[in-house]
Amino acid sequence: MTNVLLTGYGPYANTPVNPAELVARALDGTMIGEAKIVSRIVPNVFFECIDVVSAAIRELEPSLVFMLGEFGGRSMITVERLAQNLNDATRYQLADNAGAAPQGQMTAPEGPVAYYSTVPLRAMVKAMRAGGIPADISDAAGTFGCNHLMYGILHYIAQEQLPIRAGWIHLPQLPSVAALEQNLGTPSMSAETSTVGVELGIRAALENLEDIDEPSVSRLQI
Repeated sequence: MTNVLLTGYGPYANTPVNPAELVARALDGTMIGEAKIVSRIVPNVFFECIDVVSAAIRELEPSLVFMLGEFGGRSMITVERLAQNLNDATRYQLADNAGAAPQGQMTAPEGPVAYYSTVPLRAMVKAMRAGGIPADISDAAGTFGCNHLMYGILHYIAQEQLPIRAGWIHLPQLPSVAALEQNLGTPSMSAETSTVGVELGIRAALENLEDIDEPSVSRLQI
């Protein structure tokens, strides 16, 4: 049996309930073939989140790591292609849950400009769409907590030379959050639909050690 580490952020800013936490909790303990999903809820705090997930990697020794977060404004589940070595929270007028809002700060000053995800993006998107879940590849993970954690974990895996594939999945806001006055007009997706999509994506990643060699057509560049 192998472990798949699945992480999810909790509430932050204008998001009192984070779909990432709900999906991570829903899939905790799920078996996909011989792989067991083990979930961890991560503090939405710069640098602390990287330490928490790194510790979970050392504890569980997973073959796959998937990290989840919310991306308000997106209508689909999006699988991130890359993470950049830059934190710029002030452009969103947001701070983490400890009140920090870094501007122009690198996650790892000694690290490369960016890391590519190491999961099969096209295969995952194809599986989700085949299952009736709107999904796409994203080339922009932002410069807030999600990009920060994705970069930090890919950097940790690279520095430790671990045989682990890792990637990030962004989820739309929950309908209850999109209904709040400050979020009106934001696209939304139920936790149940997001959970199905994430499970399909993880299954595709387990079944495809390399990505499929066919186009993943996108109507909208995200």
